[in-house]
Amino acid sequence: MTYRMAFTIYPAIDIRGGKCVRLLQGDYNQETVYGDSPYDMAKKFADDGSKWIHMVDLDGAKEGKRVNDHHVLKVAQELGVNVQVGGGIRTEEDVAHYLENGVDRIILGSSAISHPEFVKKMLSRYKEKIAIGIDARDGYVAVEGWLKTSEIKAVDLGKELADHGAEVFIFTDISKDGTLSGPNVEAIAELGEATGKEVIASGGVSKLDDLTSLRSRSESISGAIVGKALYTEKFTLKQALEV
Repeated sequence: MTYRMAFTIYPAIDIRGGKCVRLLQGDYNQETVYGDSPYDMAKKFADDGSKWIHMVDLDGAKEGKRVNDHHVLKVAQELGVNVQVGGGIRTEEDVAHYLENGVDRIILGSSAISHPEFVKKMLSRYKEKIAIGIDARDGYVAVEGWLKTSEIKAVDLGKELADHGAEVFIFTDISKDGTLSGPNVEAIAELGEATGKEVIASGGVSKLDDLTSLRSRSESISGAIVGKALYTEKFTLKQALEV
């Protein structure tokens, strides 16, 4: 009998201007505000039983530096949940700032393309505390807060970084993000099967059946980031955790 790793639900908190927001397909002009306090939102998720919180500094992603890190650290230090964070993390100082102050996992995305040696160095130094965020549009990696698409295939980048020690990938199909149209299960599974590593699905989850589909499709899909479906009450976090 093969061991099935636990499937983890990661409720998402995207921070822009100090508020909880969701963007449609990464478009900063298509923003919906769902709460004034990232901390209060995270506390609600923690109270509902979540073990992890996925946080993104959208201002940081756009500006290329930490902007909303104080909101992230407050959650990590006070709520007793695991936190993974991405957005605006460009230097080793940024990585250390978070990991030394209570954050459990750092997501490196655009820098995997723009500064590959930095990413490989961080993988070597911090190992599984680094997750590689691969955001793809039509199978190709998108960079700079999804504002541009590279000429590098998501699967090729995944395989290269797995060779350099990456253990966890977060895969987002931008065409699905914020649309509630269902995740791109096949693309997520393809990345996991090509790299032999753990992949967390991001984007498009709209119903509980989507979580079941992800969990049953591939051993390598270890969890799902859920945002808009929770905010628009398609289902509750408690229901997702039960599934």
